[in-house]
Amino acid sequence: MLPAVAMPDLLHLGYPLPFATVDAARIEPAIDAAIARARNAVEAIATCTARPTHENTLLALEEATRPVEALAGLVAHLESVATTPALRRAHEAIQPKVAAFFASLPLHAGLFARVEALAGDSDLERAPTVVRRHVRKVFDDFVRHGARLSPEGKKAVERLDVALAKATTAFAQHVLDATAAFTYHTHDAGRLAGLSPMHLEAAAAAARARGETGYVLTLEAPSYVPAMTYLEDASLRRELWWAYHTRAAADPHDNRPLVREILQLRREKAARLGFPTFAHLVLADRMVSDPARAAAFVEDLTRRTRPFFERERADLEDFAGRTLEPWDLAFFADRMRKARFDFDAEALRPYFPLGRVRRGMFEIAGRLFGLSFEPRPEAETWHEAVEVFGVRDEDGTFLGELHVDLFPRKTKRSGAWMNGLWVGAPPEEPHVVVLCANLTPPAEGRDALLSHEDVMTLFHEFGHGLHHLASKVPIRSLAGTNVAWDFVELPSQLMENWCWERPALDLFARHHETGEPIPDGLFARMQATRTFRAATAMMRQLGFARVDLHLHTAFDPRRDGDPFAAAHAILAEHTPAPLPEGDAMLASFQHLFADPVGYAAGYYSYKWAEVLEADCFTRFAGAHLLDPAVGRDFRDTILAAGDAKDPAELVRAFLGRDPSPEALLRRSGLVGDGAAGRPP
Repeated sequence: MLPAVAMPDLLHLGYPLPFATVDAARIEPAIDAAIARARNAVEAIATCTARPTHENTLLALEEATRPVEALAGLVAHLESVATTPALRRAHEAIQPKVAAFFASLPLHAGLFARVEALAGDSDLERAPTVVRRHVRKVFDDFVRHGARLSPEGKKAVERLDVALAKATTAFAQHVLDATAAFTYHTHDAGRLAGLSPMHLEAAAAAARARGETGYVLTLEAPSYVPAMTYLEDASLRRELWWAYHTRAAADPHDNRPLVREILQLRREKAARLGFPTFAHLVLADRMVSDPARAAAFVEDLTRRTRPFFERERADLEDFAGRTLEPWDLAFFADRMRKARFDFDAEALRPYFPLGRVRRGMFEIAGRLFGLSFEPRPEAETWHEAVEVFGVRDEDGTFLGELHVDLFPRKTKRSGAWMNGLWVGAPPEEPHVVVLCANLTPPAEGRDALLSHEDVMTLFHEFGHGLHHLASKVPIRSLAGTNVAWDFVELPSQLMENWCWERPALDLFARHHETGEPIPDGLFARMQATRTFRAATAMMRQLGFARVDLHLHTAFDPRRDGDPFAAAHAILAEHTPAPLPEGDAMLASFQHLFADPVGYAAGYYSYKWAEVLEADCFTRFAGAHLLDPAVGRDFRDTILAAGDAKDPAELVRAFLGRDPSPEALLRRSGLVGDGAAGRPP
């Protein structure tokens, strides 16, 4: 008889987190108890008769709310990587309760009175910088989220927050279900002409996993992206494109009503809180402090990029010899790249076996930032495919755990992400980081061979993980990646640069059979393609940013009708092929609608942070690529600092000046005569 598995204490979570032993039936009672205890603790803080101090007010509040935040975060994580019907029901049940609890904090009159008194205390000027920043940020956040509203207004905001939590949770679940519901099944390998043997084997494996013979294509990225890039059958590409671009846009997983509802709820919440638009509310605490500045940033990049974009569009149509449809773009772009540069991106895949890539990534982090990574096979996790690594500082201090989950499953949501599940105080209380992706799975018995895009995805999410693991901020809400949303992508996007530099690649880019590095000719062709269609990629992101800002500023769901039509009109100006009517990209746009805030009114931040990282990388470029002195400066100035200082101040401290977009434009080839991506 097997021994009974000890059930974790869900009210007192801590390191190590119980990833494998959470009973879905215990989640809702546990969150109810955690919220009840937290409310009692908040009341004790609010009614304390002692003079408000940072310790007895704000730090006490962080400790009071931590059990609720930790349990809700763990459940949300498990639901995203290992969902079950019971876990989904539990997640749906607790989301409104958790949202209502956190929405109630700024609206608590007694608690706000103490926060306001603390913010006005003259002794605060003598406190450490991080304490002053914490007090000011909490005070501003309380005011921004309704602390000075009437009782009726406060109740209205709480209702809106609960409704937003319900709607955005349903949105995310619909996308997961709609993605999993679609498969293309064929026994005719001829229809899949153009796919490489590896991708054909992946399609056959997908069929076998479903108890079928033949081949299965899905809408998961490892299946969809190669299909759209390499399939010679244009009618099949069309079928897949439409399935992908109308995901969650029809029953039984229809997100179209939810998009309208979420936009309306956000608009109402902003109005209740005294802001002209939801974007004004969101951006008040960002590096870009208002929508007009964000829009000007997007417009400036669009103006600089458009001549190159128009050149690229004409070049691709000339190459194809006809007007293109959206499902033709990736296919003909790949053929044009091969013809122009004699370069096939798949030729790089044998040089990127996952094990070597991961070891090389860890070695780069070691050389630059003094971190080491050791396998921890005994660590508890949520799936047998997940690997866990302990992270130590150069002096041996144990900083935390990194859980790596890289391959798609039916029970796991799409995309790639990092989740800082536990903010600790190493070494006594380590950090816990989760790194997830949906990469092309390996053939049976072999190491996964990654595309260059996969490698960059891995480095990107690893950059987020480093931001969390290297944190030395003593205040949890200011630690790790708890930074301004338009600053958080700086470390992640910066790490992608090492995927292009020879000295870094030579550490890990080795042929999976021979161990040879990437040949000089192949490397030169790879480098030559770095700016190939860079303007098209830039315009795509700027189009999403424009849609986002429009929907959260000027657009009124009750006055302006269909947000899908509004998005279509904007995206049509940013796509190199006519965008057909009926495209419903918004229905699966999780960045904007799968969270009460998320990237809503902040999608521009990808490009904003890219400007920052491109400029910051100029300090590493050339001889300093693996320079531990520059790496240590970046770690101490940016990674370790979290939100302890204004992010603009941190960037200036690292660069020695204000950042400029010129480094990004040069790197993207968007300077000169518009000949980006042309062969030498």
